[in-house]
Amino acid sequence: MACVAEIEPTTVAAMKTSTKLFRIAGALLLTLAFTIVAATPQQEKAFTDQYKAAFEGKDTATLESFLYTQGSDPAALEFYKMMQSGEAGEKISKIELVNLTPEDVKKATTPMDGPTGKVCLTLKPTKKLIIKIDKKDGSGSSSSTSENFVAEKDGKFVIPVPGPCKS
Repeated sequence: MACVAEIEPTTVAAMKTSTKLFRIAGALLLTLAFTIVAATPQQEKAFTDQYKAAFEGKDTATLESFLYTQGSDPAALEFYKMMQSGEAGEKISKIELVNLTPEDVKKATTPMDGPTGKVCLTLKPTKKLIIKIDKKDGSGSSSSTSENFVAEKDGKFVIPVPGPCKS
């Protein structure tokens, strides 16, 4: 007959082994989840290249295709379309997708005053698109910078247009 002291080490060893297996499986799943959700540098470059080409080519149809409009406020949508096409045709001096800062996250999740009341972004942004335009002419030079929150939807980057806030 075995005493309790002889049985316990086997049970503890089995528990340690199963705990290690669960940790490894969890780490593997977490890694897999991040690789599925996170865009690659190549996808980011493809997005910025396509956006830049559409912007500089004044291709308003392609620029509008970047907008995520599901659930958006119609007046906000018209504003976003106007803002995208306003400087279209100009030469972009710098375009980049950057990670959100804590301030960006706060701004993106805070309801905004819209034309029809409080509006919120319809998708949770993951990046910010920053576009800088430098203009030079006979009367001098000027520079402008615009920023848009960018989200990922169905494997592609989109610019979410605000819509009514959901409670």
